Amino acid sequence: MGKQNTHLVWDWNGTILDDMRAVIGATNAAFAEIGLAPITLDRYRELYCVPIPRFYERLMGRLPSDAEWVVMDETFHRHYTERRDGCGLTRGVEELLAGWALAGGSQSLLSMYGHEHLVPTVRGFGIERHFLRVDGRRGPSGGSKALHLERHLTALAESDVAGVGAGRISADRTVVIGDAVDDAVAAAHVGARAVLYTGGSNSRATLESVGVPVVDTLEEAVALARDLA
Repeated sequence: MGKQNTHLVWDWNGTILDDMRAVIGATNAAFAEIGLAPITLDRYRELYCVPIPRFYERLMGRLPSDAEWVVMDETFHRHYTERRDGCGLTRGVEELLAGWALAGGSQSLLSMYGHEHLVPTVRGFGIERHFLRVDGRRGPSGGSKALHLERHLTALAESDVAGVGAGRISADRTVVIGDAVDDAVAAAHVGARAVLYTGGSNSRATLESVGVPVVDTLEEAVALARDLA
């Protein structure tokens, strides 16, 4: 693979973690709370977007009220937590993480999953050691990743973890690997590149609409990322 200066920022849900079955189950539980019919995975991927209330608007024909949003958000996270332990890592991702690190590449993890839940979950899979930094969402749920990525890269650039500091990690040498349009939006916000994976939140057609590379495997994503930045 060869030593390279490209830094990878990995997404978690739907990318490293193969959890779409849990997401759909929790989403339908949240819908049931306010009388919405359940949806299929294909329908979810077709309509999913952030901020999450806008996703619900696509389904309901209107934005949820503040009270509905609180109920749906709480219900989703409660049911997702119940299903999370049944989820595994996406096939082959452990080898990809280890291989990138072995070749001298740097990588980190940024998720919109709550930080206090993300860190122990990543640690439980035994892959935390591959990342210079693991950041989850701090603050309210439902929004975009853009500002979180900005803060994530700033923290990396200001650190000197394992000898990798400001001279090594920069947005123009960074590739975000994720499963949703918002990952590409966040990358563009900071001046980074993105590769989008079809195994998660959005359909291939939706991902292709943003004009970044779209792949069906994480192996392809890493191969493309090596050449992009």
